[in-house]
Amino acid sequence: MHKLLSDIINPILFIIPILVAVAFLTLLERKILGYMQLRKGPNIVGPYGLLQPIADGIKLFIKEPIRPTHASPMLFIMSPTIALLLALMMWTPMPMPHPMASMNLGVLFLLALSSMTVYTILWSGWASNSKYALMGSLRAVAQTISYEVTLGIILLATIMLAGSFTMQTLVTTQEYTWLILPMWPLAMMWFVSTLAETNRAPFDLTEGESELVSGFNVEYSAGPFALFFLAEYMNILMMNTLSCILFLSPTLMAQTDLFTINLVAKSTTLTMIFLWTRASYPRFRYDQLMHLLWKQFLPITLALFLWYTSLPISLSGLPPTSS
Repeated sequence: MHKLLSDIINPILFIIPILVAVAFLTLLERKILGYMQLRKGPNIVGPYGLLQPIADGIKLFIKEPIRPTHASPMLFIMSPTIALLLALMMWTPMPMPHPMASMNLGVLFLLALSSMTVYTILWSGWASNSKYALMGSLRAVAQTISYEVTLGIILLATIMLAGSFTMQTLVTTQEYTWLILPMWPLAMMWFVSTLAETNRAPFDLTEGESELVSGFNVEYSAGPFALFFLAEYMNILMMNTLSCILFLSPTLMAQTDLFTINLVAKSTTLTMIFLWTRASYPRFRYDQLMHLLWKQFLPITLALFLWYTSLPISLSGLPPTSS
């Protein structure tokens, strides 16, 4: 009985802080964008607008959900639900400082789940039975799949230096130096690719309001839209946390509460850079988006991947193969 209660309570205690962080991330974004654009942002609901995320959540979930007449009813509801479920599952192997599930292939697990979010976007556009939603979902799928190529190559280069697919090894590998120092070109391309992977400005072509009126989720409202919204912001936090573990890991404090505080502080800093980027740069054209990946990022990441994979062999002075 005690084990059953533990199995139920532990995931809940793991999920609730993430949901609270996502709620207040929306407030942080609106405040930062407001001050950067010389306005106040939310400041009415509660002291300094602190209750605005709660008011937004209540408003979205008590509104009447509207479904297009010719939409596919099951897929239309399943898509945002699966999107949120995948976003929550991606936190499973994260060491904060202890993971909810210790996995030997934690990095591969994260890469697989992030790839599956493509299905929720495609299903939502197709199930809406709307030409605008379908166009938005096709653009989103092309963008997401493209930038996953770069993310995968950079992850492989990091894993080659770390020597393991486990998240804990990535933390303990950086005992003497952060991996961002020897791998800074890949770290910069990783950061830009995470912007594109999470559909953030200037890569928010999946929700290009001026062209697609919100893209793949144009037919969603109320609760289902809120699920997509939560999944997107949860992916932003997850990607920034993963970036810190890969390149800025505080190993001297591993397995302690200070590790968690350090990780949260660095992830929040990266998230604020996401918001700063949104306030600073206009949206790319779609051909510029694809040109950046296929003509610039992909050749550079492949060349650097080959160099970083040969580096351990060169430093050890051993031949590539041994009998």
